[in-house]
Parts: sequence; structure tokens; C-alpha cells
Amino acid sequence: MSLDISSPQATYAAKAVKVSKIYGQGDAAVRALDSVSVGFPTGRFTAIMGPSGSGKSTLMHCLAGLDTVTSGNVYVGQTDLSTLDDKALTQLRRDQVGFIFQAYNLLPTLTALENITLPLDLAGRKPDQAWLDQVIDTVGLRPRLTHRPTELSGGQQQRVAVARALATRPKIVFADEPTGNLDSRAGAEVLGFLRQSVDDLAQTIVMVTHDPTAAGYADSAVFLADGHIVDEMEGPTAERVLDRLKTLEG
Repeated sequence: MSLDISSPQATYAAKAVKVSKIYGQGDAAVRALDSVSVGFPTGRFTAIMGPSGSGKSTLMHCLAGLDTVTSGNVYVGQTDLSTLDDKALTQLRRDQVGFIFQAYNLLPTLTALENITLPLDLAGRKPDQAWLDQVIDTVGLRPRLTHRPTELSGGQQQRVAVARALATRPKIVFADEPTGNLDSRAGAEVLGFLRQSVDDLAQTIVMVTHDPTAAGYADSAVFLADGHIVDEMEGPTAERVLDRLKTLEG
């Protein structure tokens, strides 16, 4: 179980240990996370869920090194992010972490292939061609590599974003509402590719979503409410997740 981070046998791609995040001060202070401890096992697909304002996006941003914690520790692999200066943190995010956002964040002047390899180009690294080919074929983009974003559908653009996140072979991929801008068919395509990247490419994915159907693609779901983790579910289904969310929002 990912809530028990004390197990020495478990290998975590990322974990939070007693993490709190407070915005503001005094009477205006908001405790977005309150002593949260959770680990995300390597090679698994985990959904983070909860009502609006529950802290799920804050948790993901802290885990990904996009936001600092007020107290506690965040680890990517064996690295404690609090021990890194800005330059080292930027390098870790570039080399070990992949990101998929609701807005595809593609550069309009670049082709699909150039968008996919952009993180590697910025790092001055040559792609592992065999891995890159495997990623491109997994997300089914081979016929569209020379097209620019405006020539691609929303689902295809998000698949480019998924491939870009996987291209650097990161330790972990964080996906923030990755199907939020897609219709149900394109969303199912993208979620299927995320599932496939875990099954076929041994990727680790942590996805923030409000969508019970999306959570049904994950191996497990973690539920937040008011800055606390309140439940975990193995083998989530859309129906079970929806039922659990209703109790949190009720």
C-alpha cells in the first residue's frame, strides 16, 4: 500500500514524508497539505483524487519539485528535493521527471517530433533512438511526426505531450488533468496510452484527476480531503471511485 512508506522492500519513484504546505500567514493562512505521507511505487499508475480544494494539485506540484513544502520531505527516487539548490532541482526535473498538463503546452512552430524531443534538445542530449521509437509507436504517432500542432486534433496533441514526457525516460511522470480538454473518445485514447506506457514501458505515472473514468485506468487511487489523505483504493473502477468521491463531497 502506498500509504505505508516505511516498508524497506518497496521501491518508490517519489514519496512525501509528513509534508505540509501552508499558503499565507496568520488568520489568512491556508493549510493546503497537512502532514501528508504517501509513496508512489515504481512501475505503477496511481490516481490522486479529491474534491476541489482538497490539496491534490498542491501535492503533485510539491512531489514534482514545482512548489516548495512548508515542512516535511519530498523524495524523487533517493533524492531529497530539499537538499537541492535551484540549479540542481531544475536539472532533476529535466532529467528524471516528465510532465503532462491539461493544456498541451506544445510549441506551435515545431513539428510533433521536434516537440517530443525538445526536452532532450534543451539538455543537449541525444535521444536513445530505440526508446524514442518505442514511445512513438506506443502512442501511435508515427504517421503524424512532421505535422505541427495546428494540424493535429486535440487527442493527437495530447499524445505528443505524453510522448514528450516519456522521451527522456524519466523516473516518474506527473499528469495534471491530462484529459481535461479532450472529448471522451480522445480522452480514452490518451488514458489507454498512459496505461500502456506503464504495462509495456515500465513507466511510473501519478495522475491528478477529478474524473472517475480516468481513475479507472490506474492501478490504485489515493483520495485527499482538506489536505489529508483519507483513503486508498486498489484496482479502482469508475463506479467505486464515484461512490467514494460522493462521500467526500457530501
